[in-house]
Amino acid sequence: MIGYALRRLAITVPVLVVISFGTFWAAGEISSPTAQLTLNPRISPEAKQAYIELLGLDRPLHVQYGKWLGNFVTGDFGTSLVKNGQDVWPFVERALANTLLLVAAAVSLSLLIGLAVGTISAIRQGSLWDYTSVGVSFLGISIPVFWLGLMLQLFFGLYLANWLGVGPPLLPTAGIYSPGQQGFDLLDRVRHLVLPTMALSLQLVAVYSRYMRASMLEVMGADYIRTARSKGLRERRVVVRHGMRSALVPVTTQAAIDIGQLVGGLIVTERVFQYPGMGVLFLDALEGGDYAVLLPTVMITAVAVFGLNLAADLLYGVLDPRVRLGRGRRVAARG
Repeated sequence: MIGYALRRLAITVPVLVVISFGTFWAAGEISSPTAQLTLNPRISPEAKQAYIELLGLDRPLHVQYGKWLGNFVTGDFGTSLVKNGQDVWPFVERALANTLLLVAAAVSLSLLIGLAVGTISAIRQGSLWDYTSVGVSFLGISIPVFWLGLMLQLFFGLYLANWLGVGPPLLPTAGIYSPGQQGFDLLDRVRHLVLPTMALSLQLVAVYSRYMRASMLEVMGADYIRTARSKGLRERRVVVRHGMRSALVPVTTQAAIDIGQLVGGLIVTERVFQYPGMGVLFLDALEGGDYAVLLPTVMITAVAVFGLNLAADLLYGVLDPRVRLGRGRRVAARG
C-alpha cells in the first residue's frame, strides 16, 4: 500500500508541475499583473517599471515561473493590485473554507440518501420502489443545476412566502449571512446553506444511487454472498457487512472525483446563490484580470483532484479485501 502510494505520488508530482506551468503561461496570456497600473493615469512610468522588476516580469518566462512556483509551494501567494495590494491568501482562505463547507454538506447528504436509495433498489429489484427511484434518478441527472437553483429561489423566496402570508422568505436565497448580521450566527449560517446544498445534492444523489444500485446488483450475485447466506447469516448482515462494503468501491471513486472537482469551485451554484466560494473567486479574478488570485485558485483545484483520486485508490484495499495494490495496478488476490 505504501509503495503504491509513493509510486502514484512520483507520477502525480511531475503532472502537477506540467499543469502549473501551463496554468502560469495561460494566466499570463489572458490577464496581466500590470493591468491595473495601466488603467491608473497618475502612475509614473518609473513606478510601473519598478513594480515590473519587483514581480520579475522583465525576466524570462521560466525564471518567472520558478519564482512563482517556489512562492506558491511555501504558501506565499503574493499580493493583488486589483484588491488594492492586499495579500491573496486571506481571500483564497475564506473562499476555500466556504466552498469546503458547502461541499461537505452536499456530498454527505448525497451519499447518505444515494447509498440508501441505491441499496434498497437493488434488493427490491423490479419493485415499484425500484422503478420509481430509477425514474427519479434519470430526472435528477437531467435537470441543470442553474435551473434548479433558480426554481428553488423562486419557490422558497417568493411563492411559498406568499402562500403562507409571511413577510421575509422562509429560506435565504443568496449570500452566507443575512443583511446586518454581525458576528457568527450558526443558525443563520445553516439557513443560508440549505438551498445551495439542495441544488447541488439532487444530481449527486441521482448519480450515487445509480452507481450503488448497479454495483449492488453485481455484488449480490457473487459466490461469496451465496456462501455467506448458506452459513446462516442474517440477510441484513449479508447486505451490510459483505454486500455494501464491496459495492462501495465504484461509488468511492466517483465521490472522490466529485469532491476534487467541487473543491475547485462550484461556479454555477455559487454564482446563482451569490455564495462567496472558490467558484465566485475564480470568476471574479478571471473577469477582473486578477493574475495573482487566478493562479492559486486553479492550482488548488488541480491538487485537490489529484489528491482525492489518490485517496480513492488507496481506499480500494480497505473497502474490498480482495483487492491488492501492487506494481502500479490493482490485482485480485490469489487463493
